[in-house]
Amino acid sequence: MTAGLGFKLEHLDEALTARNPGLWFEVHAENYMVDGGPRLRALVALAERFAISLHGVGLSLVSVEPPAEDHLGRLRALSDLIGPAAISDHLAWQKWEGAHHADFLPFPRTREALDIAAGNVARVQDALRRPILVENPSLYVDLPGHELDEASFLTELAQRTGCGLLVDVNNIFVSAANLRFSAEARIDAIPASIIGEIHLAGHRPDPDPDSGLLIDSHDAPISDPVWLLYRRLIDRIGARPTLIERDDEVPPFPELMLERDRAHHLLEQRMLIDA
Repeated sequence: MTAGLGFKLEHLDEALTARNPGLWFEVHAENYMVDGGPRLRALVALAERFAISLHGVGLSLVSVEPPAEDHLGRLRALSDLIGPAAISDHLAWQKWEGAHHADFLPFPRTREALDIAAGNVARVQDALRRPILVENPSLYVDLPGHELDEASFLTELAQRTGCGLLVDVNNIFVSAANLRFSAEARIDAIPASIIGEIHLAGHRPDPDPDSGLLIDSHDAPISDPVWLLYRRLIDRIGARPTLIERDDEVPPFPELMLERDRAHHLLEQRMLIDA
């Protein structure tokens, strides 16, 4: 795989007839964890022509409550049906005392949190019978109590569980702007050997002008600084499957494909250099 695109149902006809070299698609797994119906049929049709990546948004990998057995069962059934090239979810928590929150919530990167995350990742991988990829979060506040920096936390999680990392370049850029650290130093600190996939997306300033925050909105084109950070990453680690994400203010399919093709071109250049 080279460069892929987040799949939207409204683009089904255009996606099925696309002929761009190396094209693949990613879907949010929870949208397709059903027994049947038109949505699942569309995904099956897509999977007959293209590689598919399942990107979860509900495993809550850093919750003290482990992933629910019924959720894992439905994810396993979808994986068995589709045969995805990769399965991923986020380094965050969402569940507390029976409530499931929509946001990916931050946590202090302590040894205890690492133990919880490692246990949950192991449960997921045992249920799916395959490794998963874990995505770095977007951060908006620097919580107290950290014992590990983010790169060290993710690296040790991968070493302990055998999972890989999904490096979201936009998340690193947004977090660096919000918490005032070097995005370049952070992206340079992630070992190449554990990076299995890359995400690129857009962001916007917080509508509240007093906050000064950048928001990982997924509703805008990828910014030039994020493209530069992406180029820095693949120049160091080599080509990796790269996904263009757009989840709101979704433009026409050809416009999305322009960004996808830009990433594909950069990956081809990198592969030629490394050949």
